[in-house]
Amino acid sequence: MAKRKRLTPPAAQDVAQALEVKGMFTEAPVSAVPAAGRSKLSPGTAPIADMAGAAAAQAALEEISAELSTVRAEGRLIQKLRITQIDPAHLMRDRIVIDEADLQTLMTSIRTRGQQTPIEVLVTGPDRYGLISGWRRLAALTRLYEETRNPQFAQVQALIRRPQNARDAYVAMVEENEVRVGLSYYERAQIVARTVEAGVYPDTKKALQTLFASASRAKRSKIKSFLPIVDRLGDVLNHPAAIGERLGLELSQRLEDAEAATALTVALKAELEAQPTPTAETEQAALVRVLENAPRPAPAKRQPKVFNASMGEDVAPGIRLVRGRQSLSLVGPGVTDALVDRLRELLSER
Repeated sequence: MAKRKRLTPPAAQDVAQALEVKGMFTEAPVSAVPAAGRSKLSPGTAPIADMAGAAAAQAALEEISAELSTVRAEGRLIQKLRITQIDPAHLMRDRIVIDEADLQTLMTSIRTRGQQTPIEVLVTGPDRYGLISGWRRLAALTRLYEETRNPQFAQVQALIRRPQNARDAYVAMVEENEVRVGLSYYERAQIVARTVEAGVYPDTKKALQTLFASASRAKRSKIKSFLPIVDRLGDVLNHPAAIGERLGLELSQRLEDAEAATALTVALKAELEAQPTPTAETEQAALVRVLENAPRPAPAKRQPKVFNASMGEDVAPGIRLVRGRQSLSLVGPGVTDALVDRLRELLSER
């Protein structure tokens, strides 16, 4: 059996020697290390901490850059553009005229408080943009810059949209104007007609359903009723946007007949040519006079309803019963005066 070695406490001399050897490898305090030997990235920290901090900062920067790219791609980043970079006529505008008083009010607001709502544009080329919505704001800033030459009015806040096609761009324009400032029925009908002429939509039905998808069926019907006015009188009228709903509907009905429409157009031209500078009020008065003096088209004659002998069922020799949605008819040679009198008696006894 092996003999165990007995442990004894170290001698004082051995302990002192061990402490002396350990001191040779003990790190000095940071304050005792020369400045040239410390980390340049973060004084007072170990190099590995500096590397971790730099990596975290780089990751945060990349995350912010990616988020900005996403926001810009989705058209949610407001950017400042020069007003000269924007083409206000890129899309056919639904607005015909702008009220001067309203424009002056908007200019005063921008001069006092700055532009509060961005416009919407799309990229058309290098540093070039086409206006989608915000025509009044762009017009106000342009007027302010022309009058004051103040550099702050030479720029406009804008959202850069990326519509998939022209239809999406026109929908965005119409929806923005419907929400902010309601257009006249003539202006709405005109943008329908123009987009169809430009091939954006195949027909007026599709244009109405797409451009005014959020409108009620009754409203779309009224817009449709103004299409004949756009078609026949668009080149004649000077202030068509001032035509009210009631006058427009009556005018549209008169224009349905081709012969009546031609006579009405000739009479209206003569009325307007007699006025040197027709205003919206005088033009409306001329329209009313023309409608009052123009002959009304004769109402269409109702054709008598003809029963088809193949319809219904035979209920007696020479008598055939024909049922409609809310009607009941007896036809045939067996329908005599005596039968009619008998039916009256039966019905009166009910």
